[in-house]
Amino acid sequence: MSTIEVNGKTIELDENGNMVDPTQWDEDVARALAEMDDKFVGELTEEHFDVLNWLREQYFEHNEQPMERVINKGISKLWGKKLSSKDLYKLFPLAPSKQGNRIAGLPYVARKGGY
Repeated sequence: MSTIEVNGKTIELDENGNMVDPTQWDEDVARALAEMDDKFVGELTEEHFDVLNWLREQYFEHNEQPMERVINKGISKLWGKKLSSKDLYKLFPLAPSKQGNRIAGLPYVARKGGY
């Protein structure tokens, strides 16, 4: 396990870089997690946060960590336009269901992609 410091909070991470306590997450923590990722280039945008907050809603309100097809459908509905998986991979190149969950402060998902 490792830790990061964000705004005076110590955040514990598991061996995969996922937060041990998802309730400590906020947008600053998300930015810090994204900065740690060599495959993530740039800053988190409003679109990123739409996906991250949707993932957190699915986890906390429905006890689910959706596969990519479900994420694609959910975000398409949220944004009111049909998305392809490429659209989500532009935001999270290492997979929305893995990298997105990690930056959203959620537990590691040990399954394969999800189409």
